Amino acid sequence: MPYRSLGRTGEKVSLLGLGGAHFGMMMPDEEYAIRFIRTAIDEEVNFVETSWDYDWGLSEYRIGKALRDGYREKVFLATKIDGRTKPYAEWQLDDSLHRLRTDTIDLVQFHEVVNMSDPDRIFGPNGAIETLLAARKAGKVRYIGFTSHWGPDVILKTINLGLKNGFTFDTAMVTLNVMDPHFRNVAGGVVPVLQKLGVGVLAFKSMGGGGFVGKKDYGEAKDYDLRPINVAPAECLHYVMSLPVSVVISGMNTLEILKENLKITRGFRQMSEAQIAQLLARTAEAGRSGRYEWWKTPKGREWTRDHPECFS
Repeated sequence: MPYRSLGRTGEKVSLLGLGGAHFGMMMPDEEYAIRFIRTAIDEEVNFVETSWDYDWGLSEYRIGKALRDGYREKVFLATKIDGRTKPYAEWQLDDSLHRLRTDTIDLVQFHEVVNMSDPDRIFGPNGAIETLLAARKAGKVRYIGFTSHWGPDVILKTINLGLKNGFTFDTAMVTLNVMDPHFRNVAGGVVPVLQKLGVGVLAFKSMGGGGFVGKKDYGEAKDYDLRPINVAPAECLHYVMSLPVSVVISGMNTLEILKENLKITRGFRQMSEAQIAQLLARTAEAGRSGRYEWWKTPKGREWTRDHPECFS
């Protein structure tokens, strides 16, 4: 398993990361979910990531059970909270610690920073950053990051507002894939900034939630006629792995897909500039519309709009 540095933190993380969105209702059998997580760790995947709100805590709960019996010591554990204010962030962080059965979470991230007002709330009076800074001082949290599936504008605002307040994020989890350079380009407009600051780049949506390869795992894609494009899963992963990322987080829901992605990761070779150009030329026409990256369109903001109880 290839490992890479996590930005300036000094941590080493597996190039393939385990995304936890599938470990709740998408994987009804709890025994299977636990076996899946432990199999990935046994196969040298050490980056495990989830969220406070995945199926209202079921993903965290199952990961917590899977990390018993010495497995917690083998992983770099990350989760996300939705709260934008100090009290809501405190409540959600305590929930996550309890569900994950741990005293310390390696990385806690502000989830779904997609609205231009989100950074102002996080860094404003009584903002959620106060919670995570206090938790880091208390040893409950080691590193602090944020996630965004939106375009460069809100991501750069979040980074810059942090710097204005004397704070540099440890990580940023952003969408990177073969469609991205054609629509609200994160690879070109954000990643170089993160590199310069030593912020670890966590990539997700490498296959568009399965939409690029005809596997629409997420209900949000139901409104789009996403026909498979002329790319293979290995090309999707190898393109993102060829970018300056620390880890590519993949949402996997079967042991067969895990096995396939492990093989792809272990066989990774850096793509040349010519190979990347040829691949992006094949995705340009489909990518320009943004349909395959629907999360960068107004539809991608619906969750935060429809669930104000989480993002208070």
